[in-house]
Amino acid sequence: MSKGSNTPVPTAALRVEVGWRSGPGVPDADASALLLVGGKVRSDGDFVFYNQPVHSSGAIRHEGKRNDGGRVTDSLLVDLARVEPAIETVILAASSDGGSFGQVPDLYIEVRDAAQDTVAARFDSSGASVETAFVLGEFYRRQGAWKFRAVGQGYGSGLQGLATDYGITVDEPQRTAPAVAPPPPPMPPAPPMTVAPPVAVPPPPPTAPPAAPVRLTKVTLTKAAPSVSLTKQGGASGQLRVNLNWQVRKQFSGWASKLGRPVAMHDDLDLDLCALYELSDGRKGVVQALGNAFGSLHQPPYIHLDGDDRTGAVSTGENLTVNLDHKNDFRRLLVFVTIYEGARSFADLNATVTLQPQHGAPIDFSLDECTVPSPVCALALITNNGGDLVVQRESRFLVPERGVSPQRTVDYAYGWGMNWTPGRK
Repeated sequence: MSKGSNTPVPTAALRVEVGWRSGPGVPDADASALLLVGGKVRSDGDFVFYNQPVHSSGAIRHEGKRNDGGRVTDSLLVDLARVEPAIETVILAASSDGGSFGQVPDLYIEVRDAAQDTVAARFDSSGASVETAFVLGEFYRRQGAWKFRAVGQGYGSGLQGLATDYGITVDEPQRTAPAVAPPPPPMPPAPPMTVAPPVAVPPPPPTAPPAAPVRLTKVTLTKAAPSVSLTKQGGASGQLRVNLNWQVRKQFSGWASKLGRPVAMHDDLDLDLCALYELSDGRKGVVQALGNAFGSLHQPPYIHLDGDDRTGAVSTGENLTVNLDHKNDFRRLLVFVTIYEGARSFADLNATVTLQPQHGAPIDFSLDECTVPSPVCALALITNNGGDLVVQRESRFLVPERGVSPQRTVDYAYGWGMNWTPGRK
């Protein structure tokens, strides 16, 4: 499609991919969507992006990134049939992180039918220079049907400028209050007058507190910058939610552990998010679905595993919650993931890890491409260094020796020193 052109799209579930070619010096980019009425959002809830990944209607969901051979895509799942009738336009945008779009080669947006996996529309954006945000396209209603328009409008003020332009309230640093003018000179006393007795006035009805502004900040850990301090980010209290979601890059990989035949990984893929912990008093243990060791949030080990997910969806996935109000009880915590069944290794699996502190910016990173027959991957190590909680990206695929479990393999690699016995779900 050329800039400004439009085309009909099916009123169905569509996968919107913002893609580009990665390489040295190429900044990261993030896809987002805004649902508009009269050219503006109704509230901050009509903004879907990495910090607010699901719209309340369920019509739009931020799925996350994948890297396939140097081609990076960030995806949104848009179900036009579930878009509320009041919504007239759905803006599809991208923002750069660490540079401008002039440094991002082969930028494009592609709309695919999620069920049929066929291309409904594609726009290749070119000519970018200093822009740090782009409206690449939009869905809009026309005579009861939906169309897609290729837009290609750039912003030099990043995601914040784009969001505020459409009515989003953004969390910004506090500005210094303006100087207060001196009070006027006192007025001469007024002549005495008769005052009527006061009339009781009912108090005004209570007003709802203003909604919290949208936070755009995030931290992405890489090989070059693999760690961050939760304490310095203001996120070392409240609850820390660790989420793992994944996508399968190829259809056939691995073997079904029960059937002994080649199957698609997503047919019976079961990944388990786990955590090894060591408390300040020397106690050690593991939180995992295996053996129903789901942990506890309000008593030792102050870690809880939500459940067991087999879809990898960003809105659910595997979730682990850590009670950071007990940070002084922690010495170290290692989050890792194992393949319980459905595949032999992590090859062809694209996974993203997100750590969301209750107070502070989210921390995310993608797993490196797995090039070894590994059924277990160490994700992140959290250590308490004299009260400073530090998150270290590991993204380390491990290969167990014959007869050694994945859990024991992680233990050996990080020197936890625990005794292990066989377990099952």
